[in-house]
Amino acid sequence: MKASGTRRSIRMGDQILQELATMLIEEVQDPRLELVSLTGCKLNADSSIALVSFTVGGGEERRKSALDGLNKARGFLRSGLARRMNMRSLPELRFTHDDFLEDMIYAKPSHTDS
Repeated sequence: MKASGTRRSIRMGDQILQELATMLIEEVQDPRLELVSLTGCKLNADSSIALVSFTVGGGEERRKSALDGLNKARGFLRSGLARRMNMRSLPELRFTHDDFLEDMIYAKPSHTDS
């Protein structure tokens, strides 16, 4: 996915991220999505796809569970965005886990042979 770097797409991604985070707190009641933090939203060049990054504490099983929960709630979240945002067409939501924060905080050791 080629990300768009225009100011409009950045603002729209920020607004989508803010609305999704609010809906996760207030409306979504899936226990798999507890303590999920949305960290970013990038739109592709024609604004038809929004790649939403998230982090969640726990191991690999918890990440997979959170990703499954987000994918299951995708339609609900997109319809909620349609109610909250005044846009002609909404992008398709895709979710991906963001490893950056965890790599920086927990500093995964590099496997180099000495």
